Amino acid sequence: MSHDTLAQDRRAAVSAALARIRPLAAGTPDRAALARIADELTTLAGRSELFPRSDFPPPDASDGVGASTRYRLNPQEGDAGLALYLNSINPGKSTLPHNHDTWAVIVAIEGQEENRVYRRTDDGSRPDHAQLEVEREVTVQPGTPIAFLPDDLHSIHVIGTQPTLHFHLYGRPLETLSRRIGVDLATGKVLNYNATQMTPSKEAA
Repeated sequence: MSHDTLAQDRRAAVSAALARIRPLAAGTPDRAALARIADELTTLAGRSELFPRSDFPPPDASDGVGASTRYRLNPQEGDAGLALYLNSINPGKSTLPHNHDTWAVIVAIEGQEENRVYRRTDDGSRPDHAQLEVEREVTVQPGTPIAFLPDDLHSIHVIGTQPTLHFHLYGRPLETLSRRIGVDLATGKVLNYNATQMTPSKEAA
């Protein structure tokens, strides 16, 4: 198969999956709807031949432990509506606990990403401070997805020896989510996550 044919088939598969997902994501999806969205993304992940490492390479080892690259799979939709990314992250990556300010679904093609999901133990009265404790841990890997509502807080920790290749689907593009928060566990300080932690995405071919 030529690269042009592969790219065309990939775009068609992504477009078809998003067309099936949009009715499920209409309005304000609940956890049951997000589970059905995860099922659709899992079906897409099963077509791993459409997402070869040659087209979605992990960061170079010289970029350091835990380096990451995020590819936008539907860039033609711009800032409107759903945004599907393919993340490739080297082992060792960790993030601050953060929310998304929209719903999110993460599904693995390959690689392992430990997700720690947090609950707030403070009363939320201080906008610049939060106290968190771990509620549960889920390792996202092939066959084990995870989903989040807009205010859910989680951190990621890439484990194992293999870079991830994971779908991250959001109700709105990450680049537009200027009100996301992150929490420094050591101090409880609340940060603007996009402004302090996020790097630009790349467009997929």
